[in-house]
Amino acid sequence: MLIIPAIDLKNGFCVRLLQGKKDEVTQYSDDPVSTAQRWVRDGAELIHVVDLDGAFTGEQKNIESIKEIRAAVDVPIEVGGGIRSIERIAMLLALGVDSIILGTVAVINPILLEQACEKFPGKIIVGIDAKDGKVAIKGWEEVTEVDAGALSLNAEKVGASAIIYTDIVRDGMLIGPNVAATKALAQKVKIPVVASGGISMLKDIEDLAKTGLIFGAITGKAIYSGVINLKEAIEFVKNIK
Repeated sequence: MLIIPAIDLKNGFCVRLLQGKKDEVTQYSDDPVSTAQRWVRDGAELIHVVDLDGAFTGEQKNIESIKEIRAAVDVPIEVGGGIRSIERIAMLLALGVDSIILGTVAVINPILLEQACEKFPGKIIVGIDAKDGKVAIKGWEEVTEVDAGALSLNAEKVGASAIIYTDIVRDGMLIGPNVAATKALAQKVKIPVVASGGISMLKDIEDLAKTGLIFGAITGKAIYSGVINLKEAIEFVKNIK
């Protein structure tokens, strides 16, 4: 199981939000590039980047930071946050981004999701952000009636390469991931499922890894606040049987 560090960008700064709330923001670094380099030095094999300005407004405002991160590290990067057009996907891929995460658009414009998967095979990840099993969109400000399990099946059907499942109640709270919900989702599909939200200790990572079904775990606040040492976590997960 991969341990994937998250870099959330807001106005060019590296930040974390509490439960995705834009007014509950903590700034951790004014240099996202050195942060990305640090995570790679610690052993990260993939970097998860979110343009929070894009998530809330639908317009990416951190393209320069994304370009700089891409140029500075030699591991794959996946980018999400307000990406809602084929043109925007193409532009980010042209910058060298390895995978694109679609969240809101997968719910409100499933045809575009299908077109994106067809046009950019192997490059489209669906981000499913859920509260009590229902999908949240538009920077988590709106909870829909769409079932997370149904969306995951549709994502697989149209050709998504993976799913990132975030329990938004737990995100940034350091109260542990929703292992049961993530496992249940992973049992529904054959494509990789990545867990996100709430990781607070090595035991959380162990619980996810021991399901044998979860491809990776995204961690943000835990590594920024020092609750988890990324290098130690990466070594730890390699030894889980």
